[in-house]
Amino acid sequence: MSSPVRRLVEWDATRLSGLANAHGTPLYVQDLGRVRENYDRMAAAFPDATVMYAAKANTAKTVLKTLVEAGAGIECTSAGEVERALSAGCPPERVQYTAVNPPEEDLDYAVSTARDDPGLTITAGAEDTMARLAERGYRGRLCLRVNPGVGAGHHEKVSTGANAKFGVPIDRAPGLLAEVADRFDVVGIHAHAGSGISGEDLAAHRELVSRMGELARETDLDLEFVDVGGGFGVPYRPEEKPLDLERVAQATREALGEVDATLAVEPGRYLVADAGVLLTRVNTVKPAGEELVVGVDAGMTTLARPAMYGARHGIRSLAAEERETVEATVTGPICESGDVFGTYELPAPDRGDLLAIGNAGAYGYEMASQYNSRPRPATVAVDGEESAVDRRRETVADVTRLERGVPWL
Repeated sequence: MSSPVRRLVEWDATRLSGLANAHGTPLYVQDLGRVRENYDRMAAAFPDATVMYAAKANTAKTVLKTLVEAGAGIECTSAGEVERALSAGCPPERVQYTAVNPPEEDLDYAVSTARDDPGLTITAGAEDTMARLAERGYRGRLCLRVNPGVGAGHHEKVSTGANAKFGVPIDRAPGLLAEVADRFDVVGIHAHAGSGISGEDLAAHRELVSRMGELARETDLDLEFVDVGGGFGVPYRPEEKPLDLERVAQATREALGEVDATLAVEPGRYLVADAGVLLTRVNTVKPAGEELVVGVDAGMTTLARPAMYGARHGIRSLAAEERETVEATVTGPICESGDVFGTYELPAPDRGDLLAIGNAGAYGYEMASQYNSRPRPATVAVDGEESAVDRRRETVADVTRLERGVPWL
């Protein structure tokens, strides 16, 4: 079995430099072989469970196809993600659309898709959502998302299990399941604690699973699955230990207890984070009093997590390591004081140096934007000795291509 974590120092510096020289920067690099290794480790830890990849972590078609071919299902949060999953070859019976306050167009698409592909499962987290599905004539496979009242995660913005936005209160679930059973084919129940769950959050995860097991035993419905979500974390700092996945899996099974349904888990970050790096070049080195500011060509529009969550991503200089180490604040080109990756000990930087930012395979490109009218970067998929651009770099023309003139200007 592969190592439970791939540290930034383990990436081949020569190969990364070659990719940056060939394709420019900023550049995301995703190792599909590592994605497979992470999936195999997850599937081995949960041998009797259904593994549903949470697509929002990384929707690159190469990543989706790799996971589908390995045996994963795809959990989708939007119509666009459902379309991506199906176009990547995922069978409809392995696609689950988990709606959170879905827009009208999303529901229209999901219902229409389910008519053609009745294996698709739609997850609803509000009575209103189920009413809207019924209004569209939907009577297919339905999973009820419940709010178990317990959440966890690396930041309050991604802790969902106790947030009223997500799911039906668990004390309402038994009555609601009985009420809608004659309107839909109720196949499962679902809950999710949050994102980036570490060993410190295991108690919260165990409590969520326990409550889901109790709910499954309380209902009289013949459920196919009990989905306890994902959120399995990865170590972003060198001193952090990798998640003890076997321990998490054992705790999950014990907390669920005996249920006449299949356990389902939804890993996202765990499968793709350490399989990706972001390459960026130094363009400015500026001493500023006691601080050394190092400007790079990636910023908060390329990787939003540091600005949005205060997240810490490892940074490695691929320049000559024999240089003296200095403390440097790495910043991007966006006109915001929050456009900072953090302060790091790095070999004394020069303009043109290549830096690698680690654990960028999850929520990196997915959260990229065109703020400041900056084009989004290219992404490259590598698989063994092979590599290819799977998302081309945007141009300024791409940034403005949707704009139209108005007759009075």
